[in-house]
Amino acid sequence: MKKALKVLGYIFLVIIILVTGSITYAKFVLPSVGDAPNLKVDITPERVERGKYLANAVAVCMDCHSTRDWSKFAGPMAPGSLGKGGDRFGSEMGIPGTVHIKNITPYNLATWTDGEIYRAITTGVTKSGDVIFPIMPYKSYAQMDPEDVYDIIAYLRSLPAVPNEVPTSTLDFPVNFIIRTVPSAANPMSKPSQQDTVAWGKYLTTISACNDCHNTMKGNDPIPGMAFAGGRTFPMPCGNVQASNITPANSGIKNWTREMFIARFKAYADSSYQSPTLTPQDFNTPMPWMMLSKMSEEDLGAIYTYLQTVPAVENKVTKLATR
Repeated sequence: MKKALKVLGYIFLVIIILVTGSITYAKFVLPSVGDAPNLKVDITPERVERGKYLANAVAVCMDCHSTRDWSKFAGPMAPGSLGKGGDRFGSEMGIPGTVHIKNITPYNLATWTDGEIYRAITTGVTKSGDVIFPIMPYKSYAQMDPEDVYDIIAYLRSLPAVPNEVPTSTLDFPVNFIIRTVPSAANPMSKPSQQDTVAWGKYLTTISACNDCHNTMKGNDPIPGMAFAGGRTFPMPCGNVQASNITPANSGIKNWTREMFIARFKAYADSSYQSPTLTPQDFNTPMPWMMLSKMSEEDLGAIYTYLQTVPAVENKVTKLATR
């Protein structure tokens, strides 16, 4: 009996040492993505304009880093909130803790170097070395052509400084340590020719992080072979909203034409469109239709063309699932 207790004691001690060692390693060694690059972005009108397009219509950075009015369909941006951050994501949305979205106007970024902003966008590691919760799709942004990242940086530098102090995010144990294993070094692509419609569509689909939402998850991980097949669940006041299947399957967009796909987005681009006010019982969606509707028809068409080349996965999705 004493021998068995002694063995159990040794096993418990080893577990404690391993856990302590892992926590120490995560806290003091990770994330391991290297130093912020030494760069200075030229803020030209061309860069600012291209960055504005990318940040508002493609990568939709401003979707989270502004305030969305969830009393209206698709949560349009509240006037005067561009870039000021402050939106909160908590346990009611499946977050293991509380995440507060940062202010990315010069009010907060004035002390950041361009290299620090670049590293944050492409690796998820902040100026102070903290890790951004991956509600920000930095794994997708990591593949963005550096020139496009520079354009976004130029645009952010051009924004009016909006005073808004954002609380610090807090994550539950052990996620607060595990999250430090998530970042990795950027692996940028070179922008393909826009004449190569499929390659251009793949690039846009990647930096738009379409598959981050339009997939099927098991726990916190996407299920292999289910890319773009939809089914990911998003808690909303109206119930659990599921992302659509956008593969060229019968249960996806096989029967959609290019014109139908573009029109689905452009329905929200008309200056006369007003997002209707909803009750908590009405269907709503996290899809940032108002921002994505600003994408050019050429770019939306390229995304459609690329999606027609991905594996067709039959996965019939119910738009609004029961809780």
